[in-house]
Amino acid sequence: MPLDEELTKAIEAGKVNARDDFKLRARILADEYGWDVTDARKIWAFGPDTTGPNLLVDVTKGVQYLNEIKDSCIAALQWASKEGVCAEENMRGVRFNVLDVTLHADAIHRGGGQIIPTMRRACYAACLLAQPALQEPIYLVEIQCPENAIGGIYSVLNKRRGQVFSEEQRPGTPMFTVKAYLPVNESFGFNGELRSHTAGQAFPQNVFDHWELMPGSPTDKGSKIEEIVTKIRIRKGLKPEIPPLDNYYDKL
Repeated sequence: MPLDEELTKAIEAGKVNARDDFKLRARILADEYGWDVTDARKIWAFGPDTTGPNLLVDVTKGVQYLNEIKDSCIAALQWASKEGVCAEENMRGVRFNVLDVTLHADAIHRGGGQIIPTMRRACYAACLLAQPALQEPIYLVEIQCPENAIGGIYSVLNKRRGQVFSEEQRPGTPMFTVKAYLPVNESFGFNGELRSHTAGQAFPQNVFDHWELMPGSPTDKGSKIEEIVTKIRIRKGLKPEIPPLDNYYDKL
């Protein structure tokens, strides 16, 4: 299930993290983000890299031997959230709930070799069943220019899915400051095109600002987002298609 965007940002900023006292953290999650306090006390891990904005939460009731496999489940979360099911990219803002576990009575069949890949497959199946989405990084672009160059700036930004949100004249000067959001994926060659459309009068600065959810799902056939994921997979040497749910949806 998706995490609240504000909580995701709080984790990325280190305001909520794995090193916090679990009772204090649970109270913050309950008071500020609407979590059930019992669930909040049973967060097993953050991932990837033990600090990322994805959570593994134990919501089981009375499962035997559960503590024996906890470390293996955590290792699986780190793996799955580092290499997501759609394109082996980092996951962001995902909460995995462990609802129930049935374990072999013989301890030899409860080792990491059995549990880690099984748990990873369960994470992947959960993602595919939950309508996965893609987030793209967005630049904050700040452009200094004279008034006669503003039209050219809008023209270039519109072609690249950019969104202007501020346009102000600098006091006492003929220069304007234009601020816009620009998808990182659309930024290649941006500076050169901007110069050519403004006769070299526009001076941009780009800095990462936030992640933004793209419309649709990578599992929607023929969609723009599926095309993007396919290109990423091919670049990484993977099969072009996202693995179907049947690859991970095991039944006894």
